Amino acid sequence: MLETSARLLRLLSVLQTPRDWPGAELAARLNVTTRTVRRDIERLRRLGYPVRASPGTAGGYRLEAGTAMPPLLLDDDEAVAVAVGLRTGAAGTVAGIEETSLRALAKLEQVLPSRLRQRVNVLQSVTVPLTGPGPTVDPDMLLLLASACRDRERLRLDYRDGDGNASSRSAEPLRLVQAGRRWYLLAWDRDRDDWRTFRADRIEGAEQTRIHFEARPPPDDIAAYVSRSISSAPYRYQARVTLHAPVSAVAEWISPVAGFLEAVDAETCVLHTGADSLNMLASHLGALGAEFEIHEPPELVESVRRLADRLRRASS
Repeated sequence: MLETSARLLRLLSVLQTPRDWPGAELAARLNVTTRTVRRDIERLRRLGYPVRASPGTAGGYRLEAGTAMPPLLLDDDEAVAVAVGLRTGAAGTVAGIEETSLRALAKLEQVLPSRLRQRVNVLQSVTVPLTGPGPTVDPDMLLLLASACRDRERLRLDYRDGDGNASSRSAEPLRLVQAGRRWYLLAWDRDRDDWRTFRADRIEGAEQTRIHFEARPPPDDIAAYVSRSISSAPYRYQARVTLHAPVSAVAEWISPVAGFLEAVDAETCVLHTGADSLNMLASHLGALGAEFEIHEPPELVESVRRLADRLRRASS
C-alpha cells in the first residue's frame, strides 16, 4: 500500500505540469504498465482529483487547473531546488522580495523531511551571497508586464532611457528577459515601428489599455536579440570583432550583457559589443586572450595600437 501511495504522489507531481500526458509516457516515467497508469488515474479521481482524459494520438491525461494539491508534493531534488531558488531570491533583484523569500523558505523548511532539511541547511550554512548594489524592479511592475505578455495586451509605458530622457511609448509586450541583476521587456514599439528592449527598472509607469493585439512574428532568437540590443546598441561605440577562438570558449569570458557572439566555424566567432570609451573597448579585447581582427569602428584600431605601445613600455 505504501508503494501505491508513493506512486500516486509521483503521478500527481507529474500531472501538475500543464500539458496532456500520454499514458505510455506516464508509464515510462513511473516504471509501470499503461494498465497500472489507468488504475492509478481512477484512484485519483475517486480521491477527488479531476483528471481529464483526451482521446486520440495527441491526447492524454491532464489535471484540471485550480486543483487543490496535498502539501509539499515535491520529490527530494525538487524540494532542494525550491529552497535554493528561494535563497537566491532573498538576495535578488526584485524590490521587497527578500523578506518574502525568507518567510517562504522558513515555511518550506518546517514541512521538509529531516533528511532534506539537513541537505538544505548544509547548503545555507556554507553559502555567502556576494551581491553589490544594482537596480531592482518593483514586483507589481514585473507581474503587470508578465500579465500583458501573456494576455497580449497593449501597454502605455512611461520610460526613462540611460541618458535620463523621458518618453511615453505604446508597446505590445512579448517577453521578459532576465540578465544578471537586470530585467528587460522585449516589446513591439508602436511609436518606433520596430522591436525594442526596455529595462524594467527604467519603466516608471505602465498603463493597461485593455486593447489586445495580434501577435507579430517574433525575433528568431529572443535571448540573442536582447543580448545584442543591450550589449552594443545603447553605447556610443559599437564594435564588431572577429575572434580566433571557438565560440564555446569565448562564451566563458563574455556574459550576454557584455557582448553577443556569433559562431563562424569551429575555431572562429564574431563578437558584437559596445562601450562609451574606446580605451575600455581596447582593454576588454586585449584581456580576452585570443587573436582578433577589428572590423568596426575604425577608431578602435588606433586605440588598440596605443594600448599595445603602453603595454610594451610597461613590460620593458
